[in-house]
Amino acid sequence: MAAEPLTSVDDDIRRHLVHLEVERRLAPRTLALYGESLARLQKFAADAGVPIRAAQVHHIRRWAAQLHSRGLASRSISLTLSAWRGLYRWAGREGLVTLNPVDGVRAPKAGKPLPKALSVDQAVALAEQNDEQGDPVIASRDHCMVELLYGCGLRVGELVGLDLNASGQAAGWVDAADASAHVLGKGSKRRSVPVGEPALKALREWLRLRGQIAAHDEAALFVGQRGKRITPGQVRARLKARALQAGLPTHVHPHMLRHSFASHLLQSSGDLRAVQELLGHANITTTQVYTKLDFQHLAKVYDAAHPRAKKRPPSR
Repeated sequence: MAAEPLTSVDDDIRRHLVHLEVERRLAPRTLALYGESLARLQKFAADAGVPIRAAQVHHIRRWAAQLHSRGLASRSISLTLSAWRGLYRWAGREGLVTLNPVDGVRAPKAGKPLPKALSVDQAVALAEQNDEQGDPVIASRDHCMVELLYGCGLRVGELVGLDLNASGQAAGWVDAADASAHVLGKGSKRRSVPVGEPALKALREWLRLRGQIAAHDEAALFVGQRGKRITPGQVRARLKARALQAGLPTHVHPHMLRHSFASHLLQSSGDLRAVQELLGHANITTTQVYTKLDFQHLAKVYDAAHPRAKKRPPSR
């Protein structure tokens, strides 16, 4: 949202911009952004019949609210208020005003973006991606990691913390006989989650090949090429490479598979409490973000399928 061009620039604003350019030596791009922000201030003041020097806190709050109602992003409003605040700070040093009406005025909080999730088809494509040109041992390991991340909703830290067997030292492990994974989550809180057949099959295949690269005394379930416990960074790199091979259109990271697990489970079951338990969230409000993802899915279905959601072709 660019500021409207002004036929004349307020003298205080003009002098302040010269100060920013000559004394503060702001970059041309920054100076242009400040100029746009101050042009907004001048337009608001002119429309309200208020001299810029006479603006009060309630004027600034109202004008910031108007910017928000016109669709200006919170970050852009913050930049605009910063430019206004700087003008009045300079004017105070020049003896032109006695108070800074922008002090204490903050931009509206930006809404938290919804977590990104893969579609069901994308998640399946990622899990079933077969790297025929690569090392079959590494491919088997990566396949198993994807199946557990997506099939169990694990955090990457929980995944790399898995050991081969349950022991007093184990942070987590997979019990194939019981078809369950036991992990140590945030706040040292333990939880158990079911493991589906695709993940169990991938696990059996990985365990068959694991000894080819794992150090003989390594307790970790997943190891890197040097035979030691794999790191979260290595998991992220392998997942990114696998997603590219699968032709997925977005950057895929481990937590996206956790989001996908939760979103797809909620779409199928509608049981928010069960999803909360499976994710290990202490508070259900943390889990409720996935109801918004679920609504997005429902909205897309509606738009694609409901006759009244489709625009009618123009009559001839």
